[in-house]
Parts: sequence; structure tokens; C-alpha cells
Amino acid sequence: MDSGMIGKLAKAHRYADEPERFRIAQLEVAVHGDNSDHTITLADGRWHCDCEFFGTHRACAHTMALERVLDAMLPQSVRAAVA
Repeated sequence: MDSGMIGKLAKAHRYADEPERFRIAQLEVAVHGDNSDHTITLADGRWHCDCEFFGTHRACAHTMALERVLDAMLPQSVRAAVA
């Protein structure tokens, strides 16, 4: 491995240890749920999930789980009060 790549690898590790450096603006994620698969999107500062529950509540287990996984990388405006 050349020295340039070694430096980039070290920087990548440092960045990965500091997730607050990242802000996700748009995202599409496939979730394998207990009953079926669902698609979650984040666009224009809003979540959307194709599950029935999200349609009536504007939040669901799928979006709340993804918020927990992504935590500090999400803009504050789309974070729910999920502990």
C-alpha cells in the first residue's frame, strides 16, 4: 500500500470516529421488517416510510430505528425524541 493511501486510511478512521462531521441531506434505506420489507426516505428534511402506520402517525418503528442508528449524522431538524 502506498504512503498516500495509508494517510487516507488513517484520515478515514479518524472521520469515522467523529460522526458529528457528517450530515445526511438525502437518504433511501430498505428495511427488512418482521412482516415485510419497507422503504424509508429522508428528503427535504422529512422522513417518509411506505408502511401503513407511518401514513397515519408521521413516524413508525422503521424511521425511529433508523434515527437511532444514524444519530449524530442527522440534522437536528429531523431527529425525533427517541432515546
